[in-house]
Amino acid sequence: MALNLSPQGGGAGLFSVISHRTPNRTGTMWLPMVGMTALPHLGGLYGGFITRKQVKTWYPTLKKPSWRPPNAAFPVVWTCLYTSMGYGSYLIWKELGGFTQDALVPLGLYGAQLALNWAWTPIFFGAHKLKLALIEIVLLTGTVGATMASWYPISSTATLLMAPYLAWLCLATSLNYCIWRDNAEDKAE
Repeated sequence: MALNLSPQGGGAGLFSVISHRTPNRTGTMWLPMVGMTALPHLGGLYGGFITRKQVKTWYPTLKKPSWRPPNAAFPVVWTCLYTSMGYGSYLIWKELGGFTQDALVPLGLYGAQLALNWAWTPIFFGAHKLKLALIEIVLLTGTVGATMASWYPISSTATLLMAPYLAWLCLATSLNYCIWRDNAEDKAE
C-alpha cells in the first residue's frame, strides 16, 4: 500500500490510499473529494461553538440594520457555502494533479481565505472587536476574489462554486460595517 497525494499517482501524501496492484483507482478518489469538501466545515463547527452563546446574550444587544438576514439563516447558508467552496477546492486540486507546484498559488490563496474565514468569528463574536472584524472581513473578501481569479483559468466550475460565497461576504461585510458604525466599542480595547 502507498499513500498518494495526486489523482494521477506518484508522491506520498494524505488523501488516498491505493494499492500498487490496482490500476483502477476511481474507487479511492472519493476520499480526497469528501475530505476537501468537509474541511471548511471544521472552522464552521468551531465558529458555531463560539457563536451559540453570543447570539443569545451579546448579539441581541447590538443595533443592527433592518435588512439583516434572520439568525436562523446563517447556519443553513454557511453549510451550503462551506460545502461548495470545499468541493471547488477539490476540483482545483484534481485538475492540477494534487498539491503540485502549479497548485501553490490557487490552493495557497484558498488556504489563506479559509484561515481568514475561520478567524472572523472569534474576533467578532468571541472578542467583540467590531472594527477589527470589519478590517478582517474586508481582507477576507479580497482574498476570496483573488482566489476566484486564480481558479478561473483552471476551472470555471470551481470559480462559479465560489460566487455565492463572495456575494454572501459582500452582504456580511456591509452588515459588519453597519454594526460597527452603529455600536460604540470601548475605545480602551
